Amino acid sequence: MDFADEIALTGVRAFGHHGVYADEKRDGQEFVVDVVLQLSLRRAAETDEVADTVHYGELAERIVALVEGEPVDLLETLAQRIADDVLADGRVTLVTVTVHKPQAPIPVPFADVAVTVRRGRS
Repeated sequence: MDFADEIALTGVRAFGHHGVYADEKRDGQEFVVDVVLQLSLRRAAETDEVADTVHYGELAERIVALVEGEPVDLLETLAQRIADDVLADGRVTLVTVTVHKPQAPIPVPFADVAVTVRRGRS
């Protein structure tokens, strides 16, 4: 097994309506998502066929659909939804999902707030 193989997709941007406050759900804001997938890439390297790997363009589209989809209160919930989607592909053994909320309603200067979840197969 090739445990060191990874696909990283960073900086996926989408507009969503997630947050605890009513104005966040009403007005929405941009979210940024990073995912790192661990899986064996040996077959894809041997065949040079996109069907033998995770298509990162399609993955990006699914992430955007989830961010733009049903609102949730917590970044933790959104990150879990994305992780569940990624793990639906049986080739992925572990996924790390980070959801950034750079315009979070925090009353002091800050650069970013993010939640990271790591999920794998049991």
